[in-house]
Amino acid sequence: MSTSTEVQQDTRFFGHPRGLANLFGVEMWERFSFYGMLGILPIYLYYEVSQGGLALPKASALGIVGAYGGMVYLSAVIGAWVADRVLGSERTLFYSAILIMVGHISLALLPGLAGIGVGLVCVAVGSGGLKSNATAIVGTLYAPGDERRDGGFTIFYMGVNVGGFVGPLLTGLAQSEIGFHVGFGLAAIGMALGLIQYTIGRKNLGDKASEIPNPLPASRRPLVFGATAVGVAAIVLLVVFGVINPANLVDIVVGAVAVISVVYFVVIISSKKITSDERSRVYSFIPMFIASAAFFSLYQQQFTVVAAYTDERLDRTIFGWEMPVAWVNSINPVFIIVFAPVIAAIWTKLGSRQPSSPIKFVLGTVAMGVAFLLFLPMVGSGKNASPLLALVGILFVFTMAELMLSPVGLSLSTKLAPEAFRTQMVALNFLSISLGTAMSGKLAEYYTVDDEAPYFSIVGGVAIVIGAALLVATPMIRKLMKGVH
Repeated sequence: MSTSTEVQQDTRFFGHPRGLANLFGVEMWERFSFYGMLGILPIYLYYEVSQGGLALPKASALGIVGAYGGMVYLSAVIGAWVADRVLGSERTLFYSAILIMVGHISLALLPGLAGIGVGLVCVAVGSGGLKSNATAIVGTLYAPGDERRDGGFTIFYMGVNVGGFVGPLLTGLAQSEIGFHVGFGLAAIGMALGLIQYTIGRKNLGDKASEIPNPLPASRRPLVFGATAVGVAAIVLLVVFGVINPANLVDIVVGAVAVISVVYFVVIISSKKITSDERSRVYSFIPMFIASAAFFSLYQQQFTVVAAYTDERLDRTIFGWEMPVAWVNSINPVFIIVFAPVIAAIWTKLGSRQPSSPIKFVLGTVAMGVAFLLFLPMVGSGKNASPLLALVGILFVFTMAELMLSPVGLSLSTKLAPEAFRTQMVALNFLSISLGTAMSGKLAEYYTVDDEAPYFSIVGGVAIVIGAALLVATPMIRKLMKGVH
């Protein structure tokens, strides 16, 4: 393996280190498989058996999709811990990619709920591990102060969105023309390609990517591994005996993530390792955490409510041909590819005059609420009668809201983090996304195509109220932030 200095001086990939091409590729194929699978998962769960589906009640099906998304972001926290304490980022990423591929193969080959159970757990844990560590390894490719760093992350995130764009197009087409399991199989092939190219290029990542920053003492390893084995065995038994089932899975995930988040906050705030200013900044993050969870509980409904809406309410006919349901999932990545650089350039241009982080959160949360209210003019238009162009417009508002809040949340968690709890504050940001994503499945249980107006009105209205409350609280939050903008 190359030394970190050799890697950081490398310019063989459009002026960037060669390892960036490797990470771009594995992340692109991972997102291809992830979004490709997610595009067809909701309808697979609730379609009738005659249509190739599992015929679950729609509320349970959409709840499972939300719970699965929540598990992905919860796994990102676990993946970061494993990398920091046990394996290092590079090996954690490698094993995570294998786990994702196994998950997609399970979905493609195992029939019924067995395939769903094994497949979604493997993909969720693997995606979480890959998500947290791929970003960390990109950071190791550049020396401190290297001006190529921002450009490198931009190239890397292009890989995310290229994969997110192409995945639903191909799996959706395969599902509609041949069948669900072929669609899941395509996702498995995509991840296999990503794993092959990553394995070939592992030597280009440098030794820093393999470092274990805070190794778990050998004396504590048996205790940690034993506790993990007991926890996994307990979950398996609860599933086998029906205590955890499709109908209550989303409730369990929401509850678990909420409890873990509260514990995280209490541990950090009560620690003797932080100063009074640092403690104040952690308190300022609590309302931001709540706003982030509220935002993602709406934004992630792209994969629950919007999927059902696309299937049953959207006119998908284009010149006599019916567009696959999953193709709607490719709209958001296109908007991100086009507009993310524009928003970033606006913030850079404004410099110190740009809105503060709390105000950006207000804008994102309110815009997300408005996006849901935009469904109201189409209420009652009949089965598959809502115009496709209208949904494209609504998803544009989704994207603008995301660009206001999502990158800001990650950045803010690092700025407000106490010195002793840097990783844990980033973990808290992931937990807010996890809680919101699981809530997107819980909220979807209340959606019905026959009586949409109350759902869109209440969900959109509550988001706007939360944004307004955050606006009122902004002066107090800014005071608690102790100089952080």
